[in-house]
Amino acid sequence: MYLATFLMFLPMPLMLQSFWGLVPLAIYPILIVFRIFNEEKVLEEGLEGYKEYKEKVKYRLIPFVW
Repeated sequence: MYLATFLMFLPMPLMLQSFWGLVPLAIYPILIVFRIFNEEKVLEEGLEGYKEYKEKVKYRLIPFVW
């Protein structure tokens, strides 16, 4: 889902025919990282067994990277 929404921003500069279309493309990954941290916090507090699952699955977004 995160990759699909990021890919939606890739052609934006071409569609807008402006370099201003690069602004959302540059900001979006930062927003996604904050969203992932917040989502994990909510899941840890509200979903039983998520902490154990998180210990088993080390990578959040990119396998073998993060």
